[in-house]
Amino acid sequence: MTLPRTMQQVVFDGAGGPDVIRVAEAPVPQPGPGKVLIEVVAAGVNRPDCLQREGKYPPPPGEGDVPGMEVAGHVTALGKGVTGLLPGEAVCALVGSGGYAEYALADAPLCLSVPRGLSVIDAAGIPETFFTVFDNVFTRGRLKTGEWILIHGGSSGIGSAAIQLAKAFGAAVIVTAGSSEKCAFCRTLGADYAIDYKREDFVEEVKRINKRGVDLVLDMIGGGYIQKNLSILTLEGRLVQIGFLQSSTVGNFNFMPVLLKRLTLMGSTLRSRTLAQKAAVAAAVRENVWPLLEAGTVKPIIHATFPLEDARQAHELMESFSHVGKILLVTGK
Repeated sequence: MTLPRTMQQVVFDGAGGPDVIRVAEAPVPQPGPGKVLIEVVAAGVNRPDCLQREGKYPPPPGEGDVPGMEVAGHVTALGKGVTGLLPGEAVCALVGSGGYAEYALADAPLCLSVPRGLSVIDAAGIPETFFTVFDNVFTRGRLKTGEWILIHGGSSGIGSAAIQLAKAFGAAVIVTAGSSEKCAFCRTLGADYAIDYKREDFVEEVKRINKRGVDLVLDMIGGGYIQKNLSILTLEGRLVQIGFLQSSTVGNFNFMPVLLKRLTLMGSTLRSRTLAQKAAVAAAVRENVWPLLEAGTVKPIIHATFPLEDARQAHELMESFSHVGKILLVTGK
């Protein structure tokens, strides 16, 4: 397959707001051993991309500065030792960086065939979101059929995936969201209860809904939410922290509920893990989530798509908190 010498990619001119985003020309990368070159059709926009732009979340060692942690497109070239993938095959992939571009490199074990019935564009909303949710809710959080989960940010990309997967595996779902419209959206995805955190105290509402509390909390807010989360966890409950939209530090924190209720507090990021660790997540998602995607039981929820050159507007939308589900960049390929 003949490749162009150059491509368009998004770069940041220093750290700052969306105004530092621009599109630049760069050489098309070449796949080394174990790598796959993907002609990108679409790339997911995620909140860590905004943090990277602000200089608060640098790429892991060995990764480039071009943002983008998930892509979907077509296999264009294979590095030495790669098997099981074919040129032209439609795949989606988790990438360490470089997704905001016309071509991106991915590790072969993190490339999954686009689920049957989904478009390549929609598939770009799967890797970062569904990998994160499955690993944190089911592998680390150990959510089981019949248990109760509270999902903060239920209308986000993470939240919309978590609602669908939790319901698919037989859990009862409570979410928080920032408006009555967002709460209604969460209920359309299967949430049993949706709490407007701007108008209601989620602690009081959770206790009203289920007096015993919840078995698992998935939280990306942090700050003052952490103590409140502990207060609504039942015996042997688990808090999984995957982000800090507020703060990662809390003054006068009371750990007594952890002792009295035998709670488990855990947190994780995906991007900085080893390839072997991420490959294990990918394998678990392929086994447990791909059948649900192909059956139409769950799906990535796409709020908006933007051309690559409009990445600035995509980030502005992300930071407005007015979207529901995923935001994607499309290359037009």
